Amino acid sequence: MAICPPARAAADSTGPPPSSFHYLQYGIAFAAETVASGGDVCPSVTAPCILGSGFGPAIRIGYRSRGNWYVGGAYEFSRQNPASLLRLAILQQLRSEARYYLLVGRRLAPYATGAVGGVLYGNEWGAETGGIGLSLGGGFEYQLSESTLVGAALVYRALVLRGWTDSAGERRADRFLGFGLAHLVALEVSWELRRLLPRW
Repeated sequence: MAICPPARAAADSTGPPPSSFHYLQYGIAFAAETVASGGDVCPSVTAPCILGSGFGPAIRIGYRSRGNWYVGGAYEFSRQNPASLLRLAILQQLRSEARYYLLVGRRLAPYATGAVGGVLYGNEWGAETGGIGLSLGGGFEYQLSESTLVGAALVYRALVLRGWTDSAGERRADRFLGFGLAHLVALEVSWELRRLLPRW
């Protein structure tokens, strides 16, 4: 019977776990969001855009399967730049997320990701408007240890918001049956932990 050399055995003990395991995976991320286009949320060329770039944290939890999939949920809030039209503009997102890992059993694992959920936007945690958020993107995660991962992702977000009138009397997001579309690009850096789930 072949015996692994000590160096090889040590490397295997710190390497990625076999794909026959499944996990509870949770953590925190920080996202910097840039408005690629204000779209129908900023229809006027003369009035300031009420939805600008922002930054904030996200908390997520989900299930990492034995294969290529991760499914879970996330709550993110970010402070946006409202061009002085709001005192403290907060964009809140509650979404369901999925990742498809292109490589399994590797320390460095690229993935494609998508999400759908609800969004709220308003002043000081209020809700002046709300709607649906859709996301598509890609990223990677790197396994620091058996239970700790770091990662980054670049994601396109489409926000479909209900029309409203802002404090300056400007009508926003009121183009398609009372809704409008805005486009964001987010860069996200994450820190996540895994907890091994019992076999079933």
